[in-house]
Order: sequence, then C-alpha cells, then structure tokens
Amino acid sequence: MPLIEAKVQERRRHQRVKVVLPGRYMLEDRREYPCQTIDISPGGVAFAGVAKGDVGERVIAYLNQIGRVEGTIARHFGQGFAIQMKLPVIKREKLADQLTWLANRQALGMAEDRRHERIPPRFSHSTLRLSNGQEHLAKLVDISISGAALTVAARPPIGSAVVIGETPAQVVRHFEGGIAVEFNRLFPAETFDENITL
Repeated sequence: MPLIEAKVQERRRHQRVKVVLPGRYMLEDRREYPCQTIDISPGGVAFAGVAKGDVGERVIAYLNQIGRVEGTIARHFGQGFAIQMKLPVIKREKLADQLTWLANRQALGMAEDRRHERIPPRFSHSTLRLSNGQEHLAKLVDISISGAALTVAARPPIGSAVVIGETPAQVVRHFEGGIAVEFNRLFPAETFDENITL
C-alpha cells in the first residue's frame, strides 16, 4: 500500500497543463511517428499517437515550441500513452515557465507572439498544405519573423501542423476568412523584410 501511495503522489507532484502541440516521437526501434500532446507537466507528457510502445520503453520526442523531450512510457490509455520524465531542476523550471506561457496563451485565445513587428508582404500569394497533403490557395495578410496571418478557405484545427509555401508552421488562431500561424522557427531578423517568401 505505501508503495502504491508513493506512486500516486509522484504522478500528482507536477500539475498537468492541457496544451496541444504537434510533434514527432521515436521509440526504441528507431521508428518515428507523428503525435500531438494532450497534456504536459514538468514530470511527464501524455501523447496521442498511433504506436504506443511498451511500458518502460524509452521515448524521444520533438515538440513544436518546446523542442526535445525524453522519458519512459509509464502507462497506456485509449488514444495514446504517457511518459515520465526526470529532468534536472533548471530544465524542469524552464519547462514549467514554457508551459505556463503556452497554457495562458491557448486559454485566452491569444494570437502568436506579437513581440515581432508585422508587415504586409510584397508577395502575398501562397499555398497552405495540411498534414493530410491537401493544398489550398492562400493570401498572406501580414507576416512577422515568428508567424503570419492568411486568408484561406480551409480551417485546420488550432494546434495542427501546416506548411505555408515551404515554411512549416502551427495553427494558433482562427479569424473570419482565415487563420493565423506560428512558424516552427523564427526567420533571421537581418534577412527579414517585405520581399521575403515563405
């Protein structure tokens, strides 16, 4: 009984935050699979993914906006699995800060990080490619080094991975007639101007 109580306590030590982030994960057989987070804490991540692996198996995942995480599979559930992570204190605190920011942004429906100046691009015609390969004509409304707003007929879910032109991104907001995306990587500020093409 004390051992079970200790395990439950360990599982609940870190508050889980419902943050949806797309990514990819690799099991011990070195095969890669797409995934999406269901919730995250500094001690673990619940993933929705097709291959669940074995309990105790090591997993390495790369998540949009967080980067690399790794741990061991602690349990399975209907649509995926959860991993347990043992992070050094500094990394755990950094992840906790990231999660707080991401959770607040998603809860408030905030757009992508507006610290970066937004400009109308000279070349506004582009394409939006969805994760299933479908392509849609799109028109860029404005862009920054971290994201873009575009008018497009498609309405992919918030949190889904898309490609604008050749630039991988994630949908962060819907608006009337279009979507806003955050790029997976910032454009270098020194090369960014209205002539940029995605």
